Amino acid sequence: MARYKPINMSPQLLPVDFSRQILPGSFEYALCHLLDHEMDLSGFDHRYRNEEGGAPAYAPALLLKIVLLAYSCGLVSARAMESACRHHVLFMAVCGGATPHFTTLAAFVRTGSEAIGRLFTQVLLVCDRQGLIGRQTGTAPRSGTPPAPLSQ
Repeated sequence: MARYKPINMSPQLLPVDFSRQILPGSFEYALCHLLDHEMDLSGFDHRYRNEEGGAPAYAPALLLKIVLLAYSCGLVSARAMESACRHHVLFMAVCGGATPHFTTLAAFVRTGSEAIGRLFTQVLLVCDRQGLIGRQTGTAPRSGTPPAPLSQ
């Protein structure tokens, strides 16, 4: 009878380089690039009044990355988003290992749903132009270049 090497499915501690988890040419790469370099997120700044006191807040770009990536994966519950940030390597990479509490995510979505909806539409339009939407998973990225600017 043939013998095969066993598959070890037990938990393991592995070093993970978050920057290598977001592949150029992927939706996640485009999402991060657009939110970090192309989109004006200053409209979210008025929601925070912690210049002189209080704890530092999570940056709107970080919360947007989590929410928009979750929406693109079909996750709409704030608890599911928090869980993804704790257990899914791609979410860990997108949010840099931050794990906002589900109440933070829920409040962010509740108070900024219109702006989030507009940004999600813009991200989807750019990603559609780049061919990042609707393709099968597991295919090789088409290029390592950042997505086209929003003005195109």
